[in-house]
Amino acid sequence: MSGERAYEIALHLSHKSSLTPRNATLSYVYDEKEELIDQVIILYFKAPHSYTAEDVVEFQCHGGIVVANMILEAVINAGARAARAGEFTKRAFLNGRIDLSKAEAIGKLIEAKSVSAAKLLSRHLKGELQGFVDRARDDLLEIIAFVEVTIDYAEEDLPEDLAKRTEEKLTLLIASLERILENSKQREGLIDGFKIAIVGKTNVGKSSLLNKLLHYERAITSDIEGTTRDTIEEEIKIGTHIVKFVDTAGIREAGDEIEKIGIERSLEAIKNADIIIGIFDNSRIADDKDLMILKLLSENKSDKKVICVLNKCDLKGYFDLSLLECPVQISCKQDVRALTDTLNDYLNTLDIGEEIMLSSLRQITAVTQTLNSLKTSQDLLHEGALELFSYHLNDAITSLSSITRAYERDEILEAMFSKFCLGK
Repeated sequence: MSGERAYEIALHLSHKSSLTPRNATLSYVYDEKEELIDQVIILYFKAPHSYTAEDVVEFQCHGGIVVANMILEAVINAGARAARAGEFTKRAFLNGRIDLSKAEAIGKLIEAKSVSAAKLLSRHLKGELQGFVDRARDDLLEIIAFVEVTIDYAEEDLPEDLAKRTEEKLTLLIASLERILENSKQREGLIDGFKIAIVGKTNVGKSSLLNKLLHYERAITSDIEGTTRDTIEEEIKIGTHIVKFVDTAGIREAGDEIEKIGIERSLEAIKNADIIIGIFDNSRIADDKDLMILKLLSENKSDKKVICVLNKCDLKGYFDLSLLECPVQISCKQDVRALTDTLNDYLNTLDIGEEIMLSSLRQITAVTQTLNSLKTSQDLLHEGALELFSYHLNDAITSLSSITRAYERDEILEAMFSKFCLGK
């Protein structure tokens, strides 16, 4: 429970006269009819020393759904209400306990799809992203302060190299934001999970591959072409990463309207995938349908990881290997470990190490908008249009600040007087 009545309700349900903050108290808990529910441990966190910065009480009961629900019902009957989705974290933000970057990290950490993501988000919880944004804000505030001083206090004695230092600081900041943005876009799948599309012509073994990876018959397999009419999605653990495989309909000239819709969805799955597995049949000579798949893979190589897989390698080979770039050779009837090893090796290369990374589309959008404003302002600085330069810098700092906390105009005045000692 969190809120001004949390402590009062805890005393009512436990029949205790008081609870010591931050101490574990063994107690019985009773319902509104004074009937015993369970023996629990109660933890009381007195405001502001709690997650929400409000009075918070935790009941640690015995395992199982029934007992927990009985306590929850007793709490609500005593005057509490069920929390809305994300309300504890929202209260923590509104009460100043955490900033927006930490709030987002908490939500993403719950849904983390890899060990790398969990480690990154725990660093955000510790304040790593907040620290970076705060330092960038300070740099921008100093630059804006330079403009305001130059415009409004031209008669004051200002450092001669101020303009040069400002240009250098702006250039370094742009480079830093560009690097973080590029790293974040390339590694979005670390947070939300990588999507892997399995594509190929009909009857090359796409569904058999999915079944082999899952270790059960998830997709229907048949010698009849066009068996898979829709995309099939399943999550699988590869190394320390949870990835989503998408088995697509065989890409060819559609035989009917339903198959046409399935092929359109296959193309959409390819568009949304982080990794594309192009699968080919080792036991057959490459035909026009294979060449169509190769063309499709080539068109997506620039912004996606493409892996060529040669299936049915337990059979005599007729496929022209020169058409494929470093193909992974497997047999869905026997073993696909070569493919999972290849995927694991690639996913491990995406680990960001100690680099800072943005964890949400909202943060990526904010940095993109910041960079656009900074590059525009840089051009205006070269032209000597200081008022317009200042205008776009204000846009930049507003966008960047949205990652953590709102930007206040008074911060510029603070920077002006603290950095330049004006008004002495």
